[in-house]
This record gives sequence, structure tokens and C-alpha cells, in this order.
Amino acid sequence: MGEPFGGQAAGRGLSSVFRRFRFSPAGAGEDGAVVSKRFRGEWRHKVDGKGRVSVPAPFRKVLETGDPDWREDMPQKLILIYGRHPGCLEGHTVEGAAYLDSLIEGMPRFSPERKALSRMISTQSVELEVDPGGRLVLSKALRDRVGITDEAMFVGMTDTFEIWSPPAYEADAEALDLSGDAYVLLQEVEAKRSP
Repeated sequence: MGEPFGGQAAGRGLSSVFRRFRFSPAGAGEDGAVVSKRFRGEWRHKVDGKGRVSVPAPFRKVLETGDPDWREDMPQKLILIYGRHPGCLEGHTVEGAAYLDSLIEGMPRFSPERKALSRMISTQSVELEVDPGGRLVLSKALRDRVGITDEAMFVGMTDTFEIWSPPAYEADAEALDLSGDAYVLLQEVEAKRSP
């Protein structure tokens, strides 16, 4: 079982939202209801020879919440996008992936932008299920794409999560600028939301 990662990179994952464009819904489900559960924290888990890795229990709860068809007798489903970020796999709830699809479908049908986003989001993604033991099977191709060998880092990104090789995640976290600029941007966003 994995433990929260408390190394040098702990707490830095949230700043990724300040340097990358985010496509995910801002906490609203398809019916407009606010989703209360979020992907939070950093977890390091072992990966076995078949590519099985335990999904953090808090993440599994979010996956349940983000699937309108989920019932207790069903496995949690998720969508992994592997084409958007070269260093990691990006995990979405079923509802979050449907939201991305709706954004793409809202673009002009034959536009180059729609084609590019369709390829990045829809073509380069896979739907997976969590097994009864709470594990996900990452294919060899997915593991090779992001350099995952015997361990994987699960990184909560609020409405999505990322799966990294630990060394790649630590290098990415070190490269992030956590100066006051990110917090100034957060204050600006908050000010725009305030009445």
C-alpha cells in the first residue's frame, strides 16, 4: 500500500495549474451540481511486473463520485490521457472526460483546432477500470511512454490527477516556479470571483 509522498517535492503539484492550460470542469457536474470530492495529495505506489498499481483510496472515491452510472457493485472507471503532457499520464473521471468531449464537440467540426484537440484528448486516451483489489493495470506501452518501472507517483491536481515515474515527477516539481507570482495569480482569480 502506498503512503503519501512527503519528500522534497511535496505540496508542489498544485502550482502546475498556473503554468498549464486546464481543460477540466471547474467543479460542476453535467447537471450543474458541484462535485465536493477532489484529487488531492501525492502517493508513491509499487508497480508489479504486470503493470498493476494500487490507486490511492481517496482517488477511488473521487472516481466513484465522478461517474454518474457508478454503483457499489461496479468497478471505478477512469480515462487516462497520454497525449497531452509528455512526462505523465493524466487521469480524469468519466464525467470530467465527458466535459472535455463536450468542449471539443462545441468547436467547428472541420477546424484544425478541433482535429488537434480530438487527437490529443480522444485519440490518445484509454478508458480503464480499477479492479476489485483497488488496482489499475498500466500497459507496457503506457509505462514506457512516461518511464514508469517499479514505482508510480499519483499526484492530485484537484479535478484531475497525474501518474508519473518518481524521478520525472521530482524533476518537474523542481522546475516549477513557486515564487510569489503563482500566489499573486491566485489572488487575482479570487478577486474576479468575489462580488
